[in-house]
Amino acid sequence: MKYIVAISRVFVGVLFIISGLIKLNDPVGFSFKLEEYFSQGVLDLPFFMPYALTIAIVVVIIEVLLGVMLLIGFKPKFTIWSLLAMIIFFTFLTFYSAYFNKVTDCGCFGDAVKLTPWESFTKDIVLLAFILILLLGVNYLKPIFNNRTNTILMIVSLVGCILFCNHVLNHLPSKDFRPYKIGTNIEAGMTVPDDAPNAIYEYAWKFNVNGEEQILVTNGDYPTVNGDFVGVETTEIQKGYEPPVHDFTIERDGVDFTASMLQEEKLVMVIAYDLAKSNYEVFESLKKNTDVALSKGYKVIGMSASNDEIGKALIKEYDLNFDFYFTDETTLKTIVRSNPAILILERGTILQKTHYNDFDELNFN
Repeated sequence: MKYIVAISRVFVGVLFIISGLIKLNDPVGFSFKLEEYFSQGVLDLPFFMPYALTIAIVVVIIEVLLGVMLLIGFKPKFTIWSLLAMIIFFTFLTFYSAYFNKVTDCGCFGDAVKLTPWESFTKDIVLLAFILILLLGVNYLKPIFNNRTNTILMIVSLVGCILFCNHVLNHLPSKDFRPYKIGTNIEAGMTVPDDAPNAIYEYAWKFNVNGEEQILVTNGDYPTVNGDFVGVETTEIQKGYEPPVHDFTIERDGVDFTASMLQEEKLVMVIAYDLAKSNYEVFESLKKNTDVALSKGYKVIGMSASNDEIGKALIKEYDLNFDFYFTDETTLKTIVRSNPAILILERGTILQKTHYNDFDELNFN
């Protein structure tokens, strides 16, 4: 039992630290995932949405600290019961999400590792089993260091988490796991290989046969039945290939400019997923930089999911010398964790990606 507890201790502790640090690297992204849970009927708690970022930060820091506490043996009973409470909650959440298909990615490991809802639930079940082992063998969880050293380690861990979180919030994630990282060619990322697997669907055809409902299941062909057709239910039983970059469009007045924009030799994108929530204090700096870009031959465009009225009002108020195009809000949130932000591209390849706090570091060659 002693060795099983030791293995469980290391496994659970390391996994919680890794999972927490990945999300701490991108707390804004995790807050977007929490907003999905709050708004899509999983928790049905829309009043928490304004506090999603704060909740995300608190949750991931607790996750890291519990992992550290487990590894060093600091307050073992409190640690185990806290881990148990957390994993029970997330096991329920991932099961509900998977069963009712509410959120397609739990965000457990941020954008670094994508898990389907059922994979997330399975992962939580495995973790629950290991934590139950720790609960049964809690007497084997001895502190590695004395109480003073453990306390110092916890304080250092907490301060480190806070400083790291503050850095990525005021700049950009230290490690970009998303499909729009620097060096990515957006057009290439949207390409589907010729040999890519297609999605497989199952069709449940409903007929009224002599007053009774009859259901026939096929992989697509319309069945021959001597009865009246009632309806059909389609179920995706195997996902097809999805390119890493999808739902990316640049539209204006109903016209798609994506292909032409991605062929521009020198292109600057001003990204603002929601202009109403943008940091207006940096718009003077934004104008200064976009004017410099225009003077050096760059084409400059704005990309937002906001309506035209807001965009036109900001153009007038800050004397901006570019127009805003429409792009899906989720896509813009994925591209960059800053509102606004500036990207520099060369024929669709991202060369620079800049948070509004770092506009002074932009380099227009």
